[in-house]
Amino acid sequence: MRARLLAAAFLTALVASSAMADSTDLRVVFPPSAAQGAMVIGKVPAGSTVHYADRDLRVTPYGTVVFGVGRDETGPLQVNVQRPDGSTIVAEIRVEAHEWPIERVNGVPPKTVDPPPAIAARIKREQALVAQARERDDERTDFTESFIRPVEGRISGRFGNQRVYNGVPGSAHSGMDIAAPGGTPVKAPASGIVTFANDDLYLTGGTLLIDHGHGISSNFLHLSRIDVAVGDRVEQGQVIAAVGASGRASGPHLHWGMSWFAVRIDPQQVLDAAKHSASH
Repeated sequence: MRARLLAAAFLTALVASSAMADSTDLRVVFPPSAAQGAMVIGKVPAGSTVHYADRDLRVTPYGTVVFGVGRDETGPLQVNVQRPDGSTIVAEIRVEAHEWPIERVNGVPPKTVDPPPAIAARIKREQALVAQARERDDERTDFTESFIRPVEGRISGRFGNQRVYNGVPGSAHSGMDIAAPGGTPVKAPASGIVTFANDDLYLTGGTLLIDHGHGISSNFLHLSRIDVAVGDRVEQGQVIAAVGASGRASGPHLHWGMSWFAVRIDPQQVLDAAKHSASH
């Protein structure tokens, strides 16, 4: 929690400093620590080359970079920066670890817990398509908006918790679940481009992805209806879909996940940072 509050305070200061940045500003600014599952935003001199986790990060014209911290990352993280003048610096970020509780989810369709080989092959193909959509790397900076909740309701599942489906251990939860009646409108938490839309994936049912730029994307699962198509530009707050219970679900709810490319990040942390920024 302390790392989340520090990260939110850092983001507020970073936004202010970015607004005053100029071509002579040689500062490299990253938060001193970040929680597992965080979306980290940093500032470097415009025109710098930035390398992290085997990727060259896209740098905005005003020097902003973004990346995600995985659920199981232990750190310390190292961000390599080469400034336009040729000087280099390595920014090191401590990682605050979580203890992940176990969530037991009962009542999901048994065929989604232990699928036969043919269905397992279908799941693999479908997940590969979704993974491909997450690799988009646009220069758009929609990720800098203050994210909002896509739907109101009780949080019924949290990011990172270990899942047990019908008594069978599964993978860690990759997003946040929001319980809401079927048909409840789902709004875009931030602006972006629709990169994937399919109303009948085996595990996730109605599935929608929105890309927010620089590898940051949101995914919405178990939908009963999808109101947008691949290639559409959506604005923050626009209705994009409706809550459902399709795929591996025990009842109507929205699964909202976020990613930096293949790295899953915690939507709640992104919301917390947005609220902190708005209050300062």
